[in-house]
Amino acid sequence: MGYEITNKNILVTGANRGIGKQIVMEALARNAGKVYAAVRKVESAHALVQELGDRVVPICVDLENPQSIVDAANIANDVDLVINNAGVLRTEGPLSDDAIEALQYELNVNLFGLVRMAKAFAPVLKANGGGAFVQLNSVVSLKAFANIATYSASKAASYSMTQSLRQELLEQKTLVVSVHPGPISTDMANDAGFGEGAESPSLVAVAIFDALKNGQFHVFPDSVAKQIGAAYQSFATSIIEGALTEAVH
Repeated sequence: MGYEITNKNILVTGANRGIGKQIVMEALARNAGKVYAAVRKVESAHALVQELGDRVVPICVDLENPQSIVDAANIANDVDLVINNAGVLRTEGPLSDDAIEALQYELNVNLFGLVRMAKAFAPVLKANGGGAFVQLNSVVSLKAFANIATYSASKAASYSMTQSLRQELLEQKTLVVSVHPGPISTDMANDAGFGEGAESPSLVAVAIFDALKNGQFHVFPDSVAKQIGAAYQSFATSIIEGALTEAVH
């Protein structure tokens, strides 16, 4: 079940920079209709409108603020595709003094934010014919790293939830996509010390829309992600994407 974005209306969270901005640009290049640039502070997206034109519509979405998401779903009720790109990262080990605080913060945004987005926008997508929902996860959802242990845990949880969303939204014909980038050159990655060897965020944007067109669930956009994805592929195909015949107890 592939998905073509021509003339479709798209909402992208965290749209004002990094991967989110590249997603907006790629969507417009592929002839999307309107792109809602969903950001915590609407004024931060004004530069996008100046650069890319009035097909970009700034809208307030704060993944920590459930009401902002509900309000956005009411405003952007013509959306066909939701790309939940926004996320947070703290560099904390599993036994660090701030590990619990960091995990609570990252879970609130990276996991609970995903659930809030899905609950608010799934009915909108259904009303508009099904559409698609894309979640930006990470390779650390599959392979944890001790120096970003809490972030890894939050992304593992969001990947698990994305799998459940794939099953849940199939009935309403909503295509769900899970994206697993490796080191990507963004402000967040650079601030966390992962800038060296990081690849262009444009790779992620291109891979997302190619995956939508091809009806893929898993996306491994960059060289590190592809290496991990290749090792994971057999399990992903037969177990995650396959149909288990017996319920798991």
